[in-house]
Amino acid sequence: MSLQPTKMTAAGLARAIRDGEYAPTEVVEATLERVHDRNDRTNAFVTVTDDLAREMAEEAERAIDEGEPLGPLHGVPVAIKDLDDVAGVRTTSGSLLFEDRVADSDSPFVARLKAAGAIVVGKTNTPEFGLGTTTDNRVAGPTGTPFDPERVSGGSSGGAGAALGDRLVPLAPGSDAGGSIRVPASFCGVYGLKPTQGVVPNVGRPNGFASHTPFSTHGPLARTVEDAAISLDVMAGAHPRDPFSVPKRRTYRDAVDRPIDDLTIAYSPDMGVYPVDSDVRAVLDDAVSALEQAGATVERVDPDLEHDNEEILDAYYTMATVRWRALLEDLEEEGFDPRGDDRDRLRPYLVDLIVDVEEPTARERRRADVVRTRVFDGLQDCFAEYDLLATATVGTTPFPHGEEPEEVDGVEIEPYRGWVLTQPYNLTGHPAASVPAGFVDGLPVGLQLAGERHADDVVIAASAAFERRRPWRDEYPE
Repeated sequence: MSLQPTKMTAAGLARAIRDGEYAPTEVVEATLERVHDRNDRTNAFVTVTDDLAREMAEEAERAIDEGEPLGPLHGVPVAIKDLDDVAGVRTTSGSLLFEDRVADSDSPFVARLKAAGAIVVGKTNTPEFGLGTTTDNRVAGPTGTPFDPERVSGGSSGGAGAALGDRLVPLAPGSDAGGSIRVPASFCGVYGLKPTQGVVPNVGRPNGFASHTPFSTHGPLARTVEDAAISLDVMAGAHPRDPFSVPKRRTYRDAVDRPIDDLTIAYSPDMGVYPVDSDVRAVLDDAVSALEQAGATVERVDPDLEHDNEEILDAYYTMATVRWRALLEDLEEEGFDPRGDDRDRLRPYLVDLIVDVEEPTARERRRADVVRTRVFDGLQDCFAEYDLLATATVGTTPFPHGEEPEEVDGVEIEPYRGWVLTQPYNLTGHPAASVPAGFVDGLPVGLQLAGERHADDVVIAASAAFERRRPWRDEYPE
């Protein structure tokens, strides 16, 4: 008999279900029991879809009994971020404005997960409208890392990261417009991949072109690289309603077993411009040796981004503000009054971001585009010589709720986003993953691996090689 279902990987569960070792209903009941028993620890879930999950599990069993073809995730539980729609389930987006909103249809990647046999067991927590690098809102409250629930899980896919790290589910995809997959992966000790822009379709409406300011995409979060690769295989592929989506070019699961002897990796823990705590740096300095042990050539090289971390963050904020102001207009078109009667229903932080913020001028937007282009060129120059760039994901470890750092390694920073090293890749669209690299005082540290655009398979291959040398699957809280 296999392990208990809640201790198994998605790939292991799918195999056990196909082999008849577990029935989908058994897996779902074990999953729901653990979610209800432990969700109070981290507050990972906003909504638990007991009835839907049981209905889907029964349908999955019927398909097995009748000999129907089974998808790669047949019977595997999955949790969906509460920004994304599951038909018949509420999507609150972490906002009191949408506390009771119920979705009419599935988001495209959710439909693909369902078609692959995955079973939706609930919705995971996110900051209001996903705007934050930590996860807290007035609908569900804060989400903590499983390694210390009094500390943040990261954001905006913080509920997904916590659900994985506490072994509530084996798969919990997220979305990433500035680090929202990779920051929770780092803070919750799990694996998260922001794919190349366009690999996973993003069918946003009413503004279908908004995902480029800055680049935002869905991607996998999981406890193993194999699980992430399998779920990316399911989610990837062109969509007729996403103008930036691209056809699926390869099978990402195949990259998991690929050797990396031919890879050259540039290692720059701080990317040459970001502050990183000395303890985090020490963990990463040790961790990159695993890539060398796996056969890769690793060289200490700082990319030339032509701008410091503050200038890059300013460019990011300029572009993001355009997007955030569009959210304000969308809310007004839906009949809300964020400037008046509904203002107090929004968190003050969100009011600052989307209501009271001054919209960038055309000149400021042009300057941000120049910074973005230079960062892109600097990374392209790096990838012309190296297959991957390895850095810190986050410059610090998870901090207590409400205590955003004002400095890192003695350097004063912007407290809400100045401690992350993820935003350059949202400016450029390159694939980037956070790999569990070790611990500082029992708190997880992530190693960020980034590659050339559409070299997602190379990022996955290196991540899997690292995992084979430094496995982390037994490090999670019981």
